[in-house]
Amino acid sequence: MTSQIVVIGGGLAGSEAAWQVAKRGIPVTLHEMRPTANTPAHTSDKLAELVCSNSFGSADILNASGILKEEMRRLDSLIVKTADRCRVPAGSALAVDREKFSGHITETLEAHPHVTVMREEITDIPTDLISIIASGPLTSDRLANSIKDLTLARHLAFFDAISPIVDAETIEYGTVFRASRYGKGGADYINCPMEKDEYDRFYDALLASEKVIPKDFENIQYFEGCIPVEVMAERGRQTLLFGPMKPVGLVNPRTNGTAHAVVQLRQEDKYGSSYNMVGFQTKLTYPEQRRVFRMIPGLEKAEFLRYGSIHRNTFINAPALMRNTLQVKMNGSIFFAGQLTGVEGYLDSAATGLIAGINAARGLAGQSLVTPPETTAHGSLITHITQSDPRHFQPMNTNFGLFPPLPVKVREKERKRRMIGERALEDLEKWMTRYNVS
Repeated sequence: MTSQIVVIGGGLAGSEAAWQVAKRGIPVTLHEMRPTANTPAHTSDKLAELVCSNSFGSADILNASGILKEEMRRLDSLIVKTADRCRVPAGSALAVDREKFSGHITETLEAHPHVTVMREEITDIPTDLISIIASGPLTSDRLANSIKDLTLARHLAFFDAISPIVDAETIEYGTVFRASRYGKGGADYINCPMEKDEYDRFYDALLASEKVIPKDFENIQYFEGCIPVEVMAERGRQTLLFGPMKPVGLVNPRTNGTAHAVVQLRQEDKYGSSYNMVGFQTKLTYPEQRRVFRMIPGLEKAEFLRYGSIHRNTFINAPALMRNTLQVKMNGSIFFAGQLTGVEGYLDSAATGLIAGINAARGLAGQSLVTPPETTAHGSLITHITQSDPRHFQPMNTNFGLFPPLPVKVREKERKRRMIGERALEDLEKWMTRYNVS
């Protein structure tokens, strides 16, 4: 069998991409380096091995993750179909028996007449075939060097340095003020002012907070641009006042003065529905992030659409490099999928593999390439990774802050989320019919 499409990486994204190609009757070769070469995190040679949690998150359509799952079911996702089959009790979450899950994925792909699974390490990106690169956060050094060459090096990162993102509707606007430092660029930032006693309480809580312990293979060497906020705080009580919490150049119009400290929030999406806590990359546990960061004036009731983190994760600066079809801008025969694209989470990674697989197959068949509507979970996620500001790009998981606003204002949260989910599924069905995607 001569394959015309190759997939590099047998994780969730690569497995899903190979399935989407093969089910369309096109030969595909799936390259997985295990067990010929291993990673520090994997323990088996199975495809789609779950290296961390066995949970895929909420299955409730009132959760953004639940909407994504339902969309993937309708798009005949191998990953979600297998997760449903291997489900174990976990309340409203979709959790699986990890051994059965990866075992079934492996058996399904190895038995498929259009799939060839090659157990070898790929170090060079093929240029004479359509390629889907889905090698994941633990991409081998030699393949990473090839990706460096493709992405001009400066567009490749090896560690996430993620700041929390806040739901704009949960900010206390009577406390904060809008302004840019020294008035440059307009009132682009939301500023949370702190007096000295507030800052001292926050600083003490930050130092005493519980932190995430790095995994054995995460030998993270911080550079000045991604130092965790709590590590900066350890350098001295005044350090943050000369870093992410510096108050200079920011005049509060309510007091006509300068606060002791200021936390700045930068708009994260084009709709203004979510804001990034500038410079607040952190290793605090999620409960501690909620507790400590809600001590910041204006964020007392904040809901976090994404928590901060710093961890081992190879990913590209997708907005600078990728089209919304998941092709590389400078070479349309190469696609990226999975965490390499700057998505976070099992299902988010698999979802990009799904779309990359569909488009690779459509391209080879001479059909137009497609992108799901922005109102869907798939489309909103792809919009984030391909249309964000490349200067501030950070990995993201599916959340309600990525969806376009509803045409009418809905205050009741559950009703609003249900309406967003219903709209997403309706628009997905219309898109599938229009482009004959099945």
